[in-house]
Amino acid sequence: MSAADSSEVLERLHSLVARFHRRMHEAVRDDGDGIAVMEARALNHLARFEGSTQRDLVAHTGRDKAQIARIVKALIDRGLVDSQPDETDRRVLRLRPTSAGRAMHRRMQQHRQRFARDMSRGFDVEELATLQSQLDRLLANVSEP
Repeated sequence: MSAADSSEVLERLHSLVARFHRRMHEAVRDDGDGIAVMEARALNHLARFEGSTQRDLVAHTGRDKAQIARIVKALIDRGLVDSQPDETDRRVLRLRPTSAGRAMHRRMQQHRQRFARDMSRGFDVEELATLQSQLDRLLANVSEP
């Protein structure tokens, strides 16, 4: 594949991600009860990886520690997340969605699932499995050692 072909793949990936972000921004605006987009992203991560830390969120989002601290505080203040000290290192706080946080996450997941259905319309199971494998390869090519 030439560099020009690779560049076109990158452009299509960028367009797809931009459309996904636009849809999720709309979902958060319309169905998020005033939650910010980054708060919704953090809540999604915490629902998927319950017990994560602020450091985990920094690594996942690429945001700085101060911004993640503000996001976590906002989620805790809204009653969507709670924190408890780690059993082995009490300096580390483990974050978990509350029942209200899980309910919010379910609503946001419904929007994500609708986008996934729209995006994959016309693909069969085998084609989606192949696409996922190819995306995994692309990710592996740019993953840090």
